[in-house]
Amino acid sequence: MLEIGTPAPDFTLPDQDGQEHSLSDYRGQKVVLYFYPKDMTAGCTKQACAYAELYPHFREKNAVVIGVSKDSSASHKKFEQKYDLPFLLLSDENKDVLQMYDVWKEKNMYGRKTMGVIRTTYLIDENGIITHAKGRVKAAEDAQNELALL
Repeated sequence: MLEIGTPAPDFTLPDQDGQEHSLSDYRGQKVVLYFYPKDMTAGCTKQACAYAELYPHFREKNAVVIGVSKDSSASHKKFEQKYDLPFLLLSDENKDVLQMYDVWKEKNMYGRKTMGVIRTTYLIDENGIITHAKGRVKAAEDAQNELALL
């Protein structure tokens, strides 16, 4: 996990509509940057829907929410439409940003070792500095916990 108090590494990735976004585009706002394993899965859906439900409260606190996974922009678009998600979902199919943020790791799934995303959330301040980082977050509680930190 990246260290609190350090600058968040900048990156550029496509969103669910194929438009490119850089983290630096959001300087001047707080950013909740959350990494999740896969669109349309139970845990990831709970997490995304919780962020969607609380999204107006994040906006009141001058914060944007950005979800990142290795899924394609097309997959993200279906996820956004099915659950009416009001925030950005960025596609990191090459896993460059997942590795940069130290969330692409070996996992133990049903006794088998496999590589995957460790559900992790970073809170980044208006100046691009990481102010909070939490790995292995509980999907259903993540949005409420991050909102409380703002």
